Amino acid sequence: MIIAVDFDGTIVEHAFPAIGKEIPFALDTLKALQKERHLLILWTVREGELLEEAVSFCRERGLEFYAINKDYPEETKTMKGFSRKVKADLFIDDRNVGGLPDWGVIYKMIKEGISYEEALHESGDSMHLYTNKKKKNIFLKIGEYLANR
Repeated sequence: MIIAVDFDGTIVEHAFPAIGKEIPFALDTLKALQKERHLLILWTVREGELLEEAVSFCRERGLEFYAINKDYPEETKTMKGFSRKVKADLFIDDRNVGGLPDWGVIYKMIKEGISYEEALHESGDSMHLYTNKKKKNIFLKIGEYLANR
């Protein structure tokens, strides 16, 4: 599969423009997926020096991406048909509806070809999301709001 992966809030905690702490098991999971021959694209809003910092962060920890903000390494902005919207089989991003599942759940879904609901059912968890204390996903915020009305 071709898997597009966001950086801030997905591989590392949000601290933009700085680089936050690594989200537990993010890099290990991505390296395992790479060993299984999945192609990883870094898909981020970072550009220029901030993008280079993110790429270096991952590279220093043993993760090299197939492409960065494009469909394949040789693609350039001047090529006919270039689009910043990458073509991937799967997108991993903290801005998903419902938030970012923890990396163990993500790996299980990809490895076994199952849905998020199936992964949760198998694990018996009702909520298995990585949540940064600084930033809650929208459904947790809504739940808190409704509970406190």
